[in-house]
Amino acid sequence: MATYKCFKCSKAIKDANLDKRFVCPKCGSKIFYKPREAVKKIKAI
Repeated sequence: MATYKCFKCSKAIKDANLDKRFVCPKCGSKIFYKPREAVKKIKAI
């Protein structure tokens, strides 16, 4: 289950809540992004 964040109000929204309408339930925005995990950098030898 993916979690998205609203671009306008930064509220976390689960994809189950976005089944039929892709709008933020808090502010009504239609722009979302999927937050990324922290990236580990490995130094080459």
